[in-house]
Amino acid sequence: MPRRLGCALLAAAALATGPARASEPGFAAAVAEFRALHRNEVERAGIVGSSFYVVRDGATVVADHLGEQDAEAHVPVDARTIYHWASITKTMTGIAIIQLRDRGLLSLDDPIVRYVPELAQVHSPFGGTDRITLRQLMSHSAGFRGGTWPWRDQEWQPFEPPGWAQLAAMLPYTEVRFEPGTRFSYSNPGIVYLGQVIERLSGEDYEVYIDKNILKPLEMHASYFDHTPPHLLRHRSRSYYMRDGNRTAAPFDVDTGVTVSNGGLNAPLPDMARYVAFLLGDPKRQDEYDVILKRSSLEEMWRPQIAAGDDFTQGRMAETTQSGLSFFVDRGRGVRFVGHNGDQNGFRAYLSLCPEQGLGSLLAFNTETREVRNDRTNRETAESRIALAAGRLCEALAHPG
Repeated sequence: MPRRLGCALLAAAALATGPARASEPGFAAAVAEFRALHRNEVERAGIVGSSFYVVRDGATVVADHLGEQDAEAHVPVDARTIYHWASITKTMTGIAIIQLRDRGLLSLDDPIVRYVPELAQVHSPFGGTDRITLRQLMSHSAGFRGGTWPWRDQEWQPFEPPGWAQLAAMLPYTEVRFEPGTRFSYSNPGIVYLGQVIERLSGEDYEVYIDKNILKPLEMHASYFDHTPPHLLRHRSRSYYMRDGNRTAAPFDVDTGVTVSNGGLNAPLPDMARYVAFLLGDPKRQDEYDVILKRSSLEEMWRPQIAAGDDFTQGRMAETTQSGLSFFVDRGRGVRFVGHNGDQNGFRAYLSLCPEQGLGSLLAFNTETREVRNDRTNRETAESRIALAAGRLCEALAHPG
């Protein structure tokens, strides 16, 4: 048996009690079908390592690990393997903003310049930047460009700008590209500005605030931002690019600098499963979860704010995609999907929830098989095919038999 597949089969055997109840043969069949597709696509595409978890009713019911976290040292992926979750970090940034709102420190319709006055220097042909709100930043409808720092072209340059001073210096050379609130355009710098709001209102670094207010309460003790602490380094996955059949290693253990609120999170799958369980909710634990964020506030984040169907890099990469507040929302075959994906430095990651079915999934890859493109072909990469196939588990529950 190839070592690459053996890891997945051992993980599946560890949950041999099965993900489906006896009355749910359709769900069990959907899980088996997905597992076969996952293994086949990973092998076919040359993906070095991947993990897939399903959380249902607060418990992990599927835990699969394929391949290796280090292709050179031949270290297999397991439950302790730490992946980079990239833009899924943005969901925690959004939760932090709503926490501050619920504590009476801000309103979502406040202008961003109230908290980050340096943004008044940005050029806007649509009126002053005092018209741009926190809500618009959370829904990617504020009019800012996509890349935080689009000028990196040398390997010796920092992976991302290390501090706010670098971005602040560029604000007089930054423009608002469309009337705020009129359309969707995915923007990383917009989320950096929200990160500044969190730091300035809380008086703490972004990483410290998230650790105190999300990670620690959820017992996500192996989760952290940017550089890996020494005691976790042996579990940190490396990452890779596949281009024209050739594999190259991406930089290891990078620092996202001032863009940490965009995509700095690193975590193993069991920690992320705790996050998914919180997002899905549990009446038996609701008092505990409400300390982090009330159920009604999470549901508010999942209400559509603006259509995002022209962007095939986000959500379920479909014309039906809508942007909520730091989450994307879709519907398919009578199922509501809520989630976010991430892509950075050779890692791909997907968080998907089906709230009405009480089910969530996590999918991580340490290999990017093709650069992300904003067109329909983005759905055709191995990573996208696997991620979209995971939605069939929710459909199997929504349409039993």
